[in-house]
Amino acid sequence: MSTVELPQRARVVVVGGGVVGASVAYHLAHLGETDVLVLEQGTLSCGTTWHAAGLVGQLRASEAATRLVRYSTELYARLEAETGLSTGYRVCGGLTVARTPERMVQLRRTVANAAAYDLDCELLTPAQAAERYPLLRTHDLQGAIWLPGDGRADPADLTQALARGARALGVRVAERVRVTGLRLEERGDRRRVTGVLTEHGEVECEVVVNAAGQWAPLVGAMAGVEVPLHSAEHFYVVTDQVEGVHRDLPVLRDPDGYTYVKEEVGGLLVGGFEPEAKPWVAPEEIPYPFEFRLLEEDWEHFSLLMDSAVHRLPVLADTGIRKFYNGPESFTPDNQFILGEAPGCDGFFVAAGFNSVGIASAGGAGRALAEWVLDGEPTTDLVAVDVRRFPSVAANRTWLRSRVVEVLGLHYAVPWPNRELTSGRPQRCSPLYDRTVAQGAVLGSRNGWERPLVFAPAGEEPRLEYSWGRPAWADWCDAEQRATRSAVALFDQTSFSKYLVTGPDALATLQWTCTADVDVPVGRAVYTGMLDAHGGYQADVTVTRTGAEEFLVVSSAATTERDLDRLRRHRVGATAVVDVTGAYAVLGLMGPRSRELLGRLTPAPLDDAHPFGTSRVLPVGRGRARVTRITYVGELGYELYVPTEQALVVHDALVEAGTDLGLVPAGYSAIEAMRLEKGYRAFGRELTPEVTPVEAGLTFACKLGGDTDFLGRGAVEARRAAGPARRVVSLVCSDPEAWLWGGELVLRDGEPVGQVTSAAWGASVGASVGLALVGDRAGAGASPAWCDTGTWEVDLAGERLPLTVSRRPPFDPDGTRLGRS
Repeated sequence: MSTVELPQRARVVVVGGGVVGASVAYHLAHLGETDVLVLEQGTLSCGTTWHAAGLVGQLRASEAATRLVRYSTELYARLEAETGLSTGYRVCGGLTVARTPERMVQLRRTVANAAAYDLDCELLTPAQAAERYPLLRTHDLQGAIWLPGDGRADPADLTQALARGARALGVRVAERVRVTGLRLEERGDRRRVTGVLTEHGEVECEVVVNAAGQWAPLVGAMAGVEVPLHSAEHFYVVTDQVEGVHRDLPVLRDPDGYTYVKEEVGGLLVGGFEPEAKPWVAPEEIPYPFEFRLLEEDWEHFSLLMDSAVHRLPVLADTGIRKFYNGPESFTPDNQFILGEAPGCDGFFVAAGFNSVGIASAGGAGRALAEWVLDGEPTTDLVAVDVRRFPSVAANRTWLRSRVVEVLGLHYAVPWPNRELTSGRPQRCSPLYDRTVAQGAVLGSRNGWERPLVFAPAGEEPRLEYSWGRPAWADWCDAEQRATRSAVALFDQTSFSKYLVTGPDALATLQWTCTADVDVPVGRAVYTGMLDAHGGYQADVTVTRTGAEEFLVVSSAATTERDLDRLRRHRVGATAVVDVTGAYAVLGLMGPRSRELLGRLTPAPLDDAHPFGTSRVLPVGRGRARVTRITYVGELGYELYVPTEQALVVHDALVEAGTDLGLVPAGYSAIEAMRLEKGYRAFGRELTPEVTPVEAGLTFACKLGGDTDFLGRGAVEARRAAGPARRVVSLVCSDPEAWLWGGELVLRDGEPVGQVTSAAWGASVGASVGLALVGDRAGAGASPAWCDTGTWEVDLAGERLPLTVSRRPPFDPDGTRLGRS
């Protein structure tokens, strides 16, 4: 083996020379960090990049993701002029067709989303679609959409151009260098990467970027970091030349037929995403070397896609096949790629698992990660792709193999707003799981936790129906809401993330990381945000002081690893942060009769001695629980934190004692609807890293009146002084038959001003209710006067419906039902 000369040191080492690794290196250099070394075990683009189809579609499911891909297109368009190398990038437009009414509703919603993101998108009839794509069979189509900014790129050429751009600024690229290990330094209960071991020697470094594609789990294991992805076989064919096909032929997507088609050297490249994928081997079993290699042809598996393509493009029936491509690509458990600094290992970053959208995402993802490396935290909203979103169990190889079968097909499945993945379940169960199933629970999953969404009445099948309109289970949810508002309901909220923050500096840690003042007496609970240096939300939690030097922090089920990592990174002095999520079940007892019911099971006084925000450990039946007077549904209520081993005892006691009070089991769909009636915000929807407490209307939960500093305070004060460009508002749809899900376009005086961030059917309001993030695009901001005036509408799949918009919640705006005394 010939020896490759490596530098003794580089500040940043990028492992992987595919399109993503090259993009990270390119952007680090352009941001001023040129002490970068890229290590590739083969040659650039030789892993999975080279056989990618190269589609570059701009419109994504969220504003943040769309912005990221739009930057990719801007970069690819200028890269050839900068580097002198062609990227093969060509704007040819994209045509997506609909075979079914359900798909057509999705496309109408897509047009509205494009308007919200200021992206060109046009709704077409089948005849208009045929004008743009003459080869198309249209007799069974409902319609189509046209995205003129979509395009395609050559993956290998794009990688080479990015690498040349990086090299021109001083980045070093070493090919034929296989990484064999990492040098780590233990620092207390954390690790830091300090070097990379290779077959050609060791390189000292401060940062490692794991851009190793389907090999990323193996590189992650060298740092003790889980990277949950698994390869699946991805198929396409390239045909002989076809008459009428030209370089500017649009990219065609027929998601109801699972297929995509683009021009390829005068022929057609035909591929797709079948509903049930074919998983490849686990990362440990990938052969070495594996460079510019394909897997065996599987015409039987591909036949579903090919038959569908022939139906849509009849010319294919008489066209020869030049080449069959079966190349492995890596997929993640939720079909979102993985980006960011890994928890527990400082300086170790991941950029992998791109789920067949690596070419479209590489430019934006590379820039986003480079900014994270240099700034120490994300500069934009990357919550959906954050490496810290997964629990450790998500890296289980058996589970991943079963999940990837389903995930690949999600690309072209109808994106129902309440879709629940079905593979690999159950994975994490509450101790009350069997009880809720026996009660008729329809289960969803969050961060692996099985959670009741709604309960089917006796005699009804507990099944989750998907629909753009009012689903069959809506009546069940309606009944749960009414029971909560009129009597009492019991919720299994065990999936809450729970952390103990302890030690002599615990208070200092939380005062710094929390917006609200948590220096309260023992036994008090405080609602608070946690921000980044830019004032954007990183978490939305409650903090209960349980001792002089001990606090219980409760957060969303989805954010466990993010929260723990953030608290540990920002802790002060001698502070311990311990995950106790699995140690306690949580029972939410909510409704005007909740105090009466709980009073039957505890001798402790619950009226004046237990006001709102109080938290005490009390006997409950034959068990004990921390009883916290708090609510997320806007009613008198309590959260009971019960040791896991006593959860069944306490649950059964509550059920038995509440029968004559009208107690019902209720699920998260009812919680969602009732929190929206009350205007309560949620992290990841209303509260994101791009929203501060000023936009959110939550400055009351910030200690701005005193001199106690907190992370992000300066940014919040500056935003408050300048006034918000956007603001979170409550809304109610005037049409009682309309069903909003979230994501709909909001208009003021006929002009797009934002999107619905969350929506549900509110039983008390008698209509769809939600929250939206809105602002005047002309630059006038979102002043109270602007929000309180104008004519407001929502675009519901192309139909504009009147809205009532308010800065106050539509239900019980004065909070009288909370019974704070």
